[in-house]
Amino acid sequence: MILTEFDYVRPAGLDEALTLLSATRNARVLAGGQSLLPDLRAGTVRAGLLVDIRRLEELRGITRTPGGPRLRIGALTTLAELSADPLVLAGAPELAAAARANGDPQVRNLGTAGGNLAAGGRATDLPVAAIAADAEVELAGPGGRSTVPAERFAADGAPAGTVVTALLVPAAGPAAAFEKTADRATRYPVCATAVRITPGGPRIAVTGATARPLRLRGVEDRLRGGPYTTDAVLAAFRAEPRELFVPGRGTSAEYLGHLAGVLTARALARAQALA
Repeated sequence: MILTEFDYVRPAGLDEALTLLSATRNARVLAGGQSLLPDLRAGTVRAGLLVDIRRLEELRGITRTPGGPRLRIGALTTLAELSADPLVLAGAPELAAAARANGDPQVRNLGTAGGNLAAGGRATDLPVAAIAADAEVELAGPGGRSTVPAERFAADGAPAGTVVTALLVPAAGPAAAFEKTADRATRYPVCATAVRITPGGPRIAVTGATARPLRLRGVEDRLRGGPYTTDAVLAAFRAEPRELFVPGRGTSAEYLGHLAGVLTARALARAQALA
């Protein structure tokens, strides 16, 4: 039962949704509802107005962008759709794997790409894969459309009055992977890592074990040029400052740093095999 009071509206288009969000104090976007509704039930989030964008077809679908090797993933694309889409499986397999690792079938059938990216305060799976893929988050607001790097979006979130409209992902081929150790009760990651091997070296990002999804540039530099053996990866992670890893229930910084290294080694091995 949701004990807070709020108004509800279902706009006919994105412009109407943006007007409502800008004009109403404490308005919130309702998409899949897999994060927002539990928060409303628990009373950890308050909303004066829910702006239901679930029927805005312009925010759905996965396509290649004109004139460039990028995928445009609409914000209302469900995690189930994202995990099985042929374009994503071929060009950004770390995103498909991250979507497939979320929750259970009901969560994946209702949860959306945009909602997973914007679920502030939760260690969800998609942001870390987006960071490893060098993706950008597309936003619509009163001033028009803009894009921000996925890493910056993970740190700052969406500005007030804006809506996540798409994720723009370089389609670099199969040399990418995602690995996760999940909390058994919530399915949120205790630690998840995503990697993408590029001509300039690996891109590596971690979530769950850190305060927010982070790209680990220090580890990348230590592994540049290879080899990506388990020993080399674990040595690179041991050189990271322990305060980077945030202890959780029954875990220490040392354990989480080691776990992140093990998962990253597995992901790099899988990415190399796929390549």
